Amino acid sequence: MTGTQDIGIYIHIPFCVRKCRYCDFASWSGMESIWEPYIRAVIRELELKSETAAGRRVMSLFIGGGTPSLLPYAFILSIMDAVRRHYRLLPDAEITIEANPGTLDEDKVKAYLDAGINRLSIGLQAYQDRLLKFLGRVHTARQFDEAVSMAQRHGFSNINADIIFGIPHQTMDDWLETLSRVLSHRIPHVSCYSLTIEEDTPFGRMKREGKWQDPDEELERSMYHTAMEMLGEAGLEQYELSNAAKPHHRCRHNMNYWQRGEYLGFGAAAHSFHNCQRSANTSDIRLYMEGMARGNPVLDECYPVPDEEGLSESMILGLRLTEGVDLDELSTVYHTDVRLKYREKLEKLAERKLVELEGSVVRLTKRGMDLANQVFVEFI
Repeated sequence: MTGTQDIGIYIHIPFCVRKCRYCDFASWSGMESIWEPYIRAVIRELELKSETAAGRRVMSLFIGGGTPSLLPYAFILSIMDAVRRHYRLLPDAEITIEANPGTLDEDKVKAYLDAGINRLSIGLQAYQDRLLKFLGRVHTARQFDEAVSMAQRHGFSNINADIIFGIPHQTMDDWLETLSRVLSHRIPHVSCYSLTIEEDTPFGRMKREGKWQDPDEELERSMYHTAMEMLGEAGLEQYELSNAAKPHHRCRHNMNYWQRGEYLGFGAAAHSFHNCQRSANTSDIRLYMEGMARGNPVLDECYPVPDEEGLSESMILGLRLTEGVDLDELSTVYHTDVRLKYREKLEKLAERKLVELEGSVVRLTKRGMDLANQVFVEFI
């Protein structure tokens, strides 16, 4: 728990040029005809939910997708205007928009900055065009360079790059080149993800049909360790399993998730956690828009989160962070002796050298980071 009254806002833009072959997010291509009515629905939802956040300050706003940068910038400006109209956005709020290379241009970048957007998250994934093609990406490596240079030229200093390792046919030399090219831009935040195969994706179908070649596990782990070492040497400190940042550039929006802070989600498939309750909008875009037109959101789920579940979430999410979890702090929040409750589990994990305890703080070891899911399952 963050122990703060400040909240985050997430806005989902579910449109993209073409769906990547590994992506199972709620996003679709070829829906240009409903961009405008969808944005109107999001603005209506921002208005409808504003009473929920009465008296709360917004410390972070994240416009994600999909590919928000695909849309004409006027739509993004109208969303920003609605947020400012209905919510108390802190003067120093972190405001992020996700962008893909090839969808940015000078006018968009200038418009984002003028609207107060101060953080750009750019999806590179790999610096080799053959790997980008394999992943189903619609941009080239060179377009990433152009996008970053353009953003920096116009005044964006807070930029993140997403990159992926563990891709079939990706060599260590490929990975070193990707890391080197990203670091050459001197950006302050990098997210490194291992390629995950989700069931309902083209890659998932390939795996089911026996057409998938799993990458070498030892190479995949070596890529991860190499990335964190190289990023560290360049002044980006690892602060979460998959994220490294220069000082004062940690993603505040995601930190709020990992510290189990509250947030409101807007748009199809967007999730919220507010007043000890979780909810998720329908992922059906047309149902979502119809609900907003009636002023009655259509939800896929809505349920209260009891303390037992909340404590479990706090342990799992908090252990993702390199700073770990303060058990005494959690004991105060949940009115229970957390050290006593989890003593046997923690002793067992410590014996296996997966976690270490320092005072009241428990954190993953280097080995624990490699086997994080084995740790997390103990707290479910």
